[in-house]
Amino acid sequence: MKILQKTGLGVFLLCLLLFNALLFMGQFELTEQQLEQSIKQEHVEVLRQELQPILGKTYSSSFAFATDFNKHLDNYNEEQQRSQQWDRVIWDDYAFALTKVASQGFVQHNELLLLFLTVVLGAAGALLYILPKHRGEPAGVRNNGVMISSNKSRGWVGITIGVYLTAVYILLYWYPEYLVNWTILVDPISRALSGGPASQWFMYGTLYTLAILVMGVRMFRKYKGNKYQLVRTSSVMFFQLSFAFLIPEILVLLNNPWQDLKNIWPLDYDFYFDYSVASMLGGGAVGIFMLIWGTLLALVGVPVFTYFYGKRWYCRVCGCGGLAETAGDPYRHLSDKSLKAWKIERWLVYPILVIIVVITIMTIANYFTDFALLGHYTDILHQWYGFLIGSAFAGVIGVGFYPMMGNRVWCRYGCPLAAYIGIVQRFKSRFRITTNGGQCISCGNCSAYCEMGIDVRWYAQRGQNVVRASCVGCGICATVCPRGVLKLENGPEQGRITDIPILTGNDSVKVLN
Repeated sequence: MKILQKTGLGVFLLCLLLFNALLFMGQFELTEQQLEQSIKQEHVEVLRQELQPILGKTYSSSFAFATDFNKHLDNYNEEQQRSQQWDRVIWDDYAFALTKVASQGFVQHNELLLLFLTVVLGAAGALLYILPKHRGEPAGVRNNGVMISSNKSRGWVGITIGVYLTAVYILLYWYPEYLVNWTILVDPISRALSGGPASQWFMYGTLYTLAILVMGVRMFRKYKGNKYQLVRTSSVMFFQLSFAFLIPEILVLLNNPWQDLKNIWPLDYDFYFDYSVASMLGGGAVGIFMLIWGTLLALVGVPVFTYFYGKRWYCRVCGCGGLAETAGDPYRHLSDKSLKAWKIERWLVYPILVIIVVITIMTIANYFTDFALLGHYTDILHQWYGFLIGSAFAGVIGVGFYPMMGNRVWCRYGCPLAAYIGIVQRFKSRFRITTNGGQCISCGNCSAYCEMGIDVRWYAQRGQNVVRASCVGCGICATVCPRGVLKLENGPEQGRITDIPILTGNDSVKVLN
């Protein structure tokens, strides 16, 4: 089995190496005809003149082509801005579209072969490494060697992975033209699902979904025998594959508005932005259904479902949580459990919720007054929120920092929906984690593996129920407890929040303030 695992790991690393090398392969040459077909008509004459030095010129990589293109466009825009000719400035971002149409050569002509040699074979190698794990072992969670692993304890491997993920997210959000060759690989999948070529977001969604599916298999192996963990993992895999990946693409194929039906405001922060509302209202019956569905889910579904099931009802279908629970599981113990981290958490996540609520209210009011209230100033708010929270926090830090800060950086410190659901869970819910203080041996497993940074042992030692706004109900604390002290329960609200400073034995001595 060791040989199989080493072979699988070797195959995966070779595929990853080729996958990254593809970014520097191929040839890029932009013709006048391609330019005219890829940009708005009003920009054709200007860009034909400004881009004359690069038209028909052959470049050896997307980096070389995109850098030259951006330089010429930036020079033109800066000149118009200096002369106060704001109506002549080209605000549209054409870098990705033109880089992709300019692609030719090896990558463009071998997309299916390269897709197999990188993505498909890489996933197979990863599974070959994962499937033999825990073979022949009895059911039960083992975290052997985690604290001394170079990958899982902030060693050089983990730091390298973190830097790599961070770099990929920076390119994805702000320089997607440099990832064109990756999007070319998944063009066949995109054409099969939606009938059109792949964007950088389709490429990202494909890899994101594949990561959840492959690492979900790892969860099945690691947590075999634990029904709750198996159901929870199956849930995130199913909802990511269907609701977040396949269904939205099929809607595009049917000329309906694109929408992840499980993505809820305020996590889906642009749901009520003017362009989103206009798209849904213009989408006929399907679009109107999406608008009503999203509104009911946010205003009615969240409090009702959270009352009965706590935060776990949504965190087992959420895409962010799905990646955190599968690909991020090896790093869950790295979440900071200190009091200082808890204070930072509260001072970050709740203000973010307030900010997006204010922005949404201002946007809706502006929309219904025909932009007479604030004009287009709301666009500036949208851009800054999207940049700082939607991109930098949720993507770059939220995933890139898994190997340094644990797998729930975004969910814990930045997700406005987590803050919203957490408030309901804390004050009006039947969900709690009950504890049996008399059985607790203070081993600390529960606290060590809490991905949300909750010091569960503190509650267990006192026999107090764990009722925290941040708890996502993952159940790992109960899974790793060797004494069965912890249990996830839904029960009457009465007695849900306990106040027992000291408890000795099961129920023998209580000391109250």
